[in-house]
Amino acid sequence: MAYQTLDLRPLAGAMGAEVNGVDLTANLSNQTFDEIHQAFLDHKAIFFHDQDLSPRQQIAFGRRFGPLCIYPFVEGLPEAPETFEIVKAEDDVRNFGGAWHSDMSFTEKPPLGTMLYALEMPDAGGDTLFANTAAAYAALSDGMKQLLDGLIGVYSAALARGGGRAANFKSHTSMAARNMDKVEMGAEHPIVRTHPETGEKALFLGKGHTVRFKDMSVAESLPLIDYLADHCVRPEFTCRFNWRVGSLALWDNRCTLHFAVDDYPGQRRRVRRLTIEGDRPF
Repeated sequence: MAYQTLDLRPLAGAMGAEVNGVDLTANLSNQTFDEIHQAFLDHKAIFFHDQDLSPRQQIAFGRRFGPLCIYPFVEGLPEAPETFEIVKAEDDVRNFGGAWHSDMSFTEKPPLGTMLYALEMPDAGGDTLFANTAAAYAALSDGMKQLLDGLIGVYSAALARGGGRAANFKSHTSMAARNMDKVEMGAEHPIVRTHPETGEKALFLGKGHTVRFKDMSVAESLPLIDYLADHCVRPEFTCRFNWRVGSLALWDNRCTLHFAVDDYPGQRRRVRRLTIEGDRPF
């Protein structure tokens, strides 16, 4: 579409765009917000720089897209429980989100989108990678698409292939974990989901949360899960976002994967996250 109120700069050929000249603390007009929403659908991830957002202002912007949902495993901010901070301190041995994934795919209604706001950044590094899983699906052969039609995935929060969620949190000393007794929560979703707003089909799986296919064993399922997950993140389907303090990223969790790059040892990185309520994949 032709944007009348936005200045957009595509970040890569596959997906992603920076939105310039918008103050997210302002009272956005309906037209401006409608164009932001359309850019979100068109580019699947949109990025804003030079913002100065309080937790409540970030929440207010997020609610323009829909109700918010709570991440179950990290304590929210006391003044804004819909948000929480993702922190990697100087002495933390690993980061949070350092593997390709879609957020909370283990829930019955995974988030529509995720919004991160940068509070502290390392001198260099700490980028986030994104992958367009609709483009990845479109590139599959007709035979593979036929094989995947109707295939249901079983998703779990346990992160069993990554050593377990509870064990992972022991390395995040700067984050307050909660609900570690609920790490086995799970859900079943189509491996190929249809976007409720655009009608596009996209792959919806990852090595961390997708345990197996319904009515199949783990051993039977893993080769195809791994193939599809690796296919999704081929370079031609991806973009890379370079953060700075005051940057905000918003991505469509229904048709993307993302990966927080851990390449800044001994430095601090802090971002504030919220998630927007989604619907049941179909």
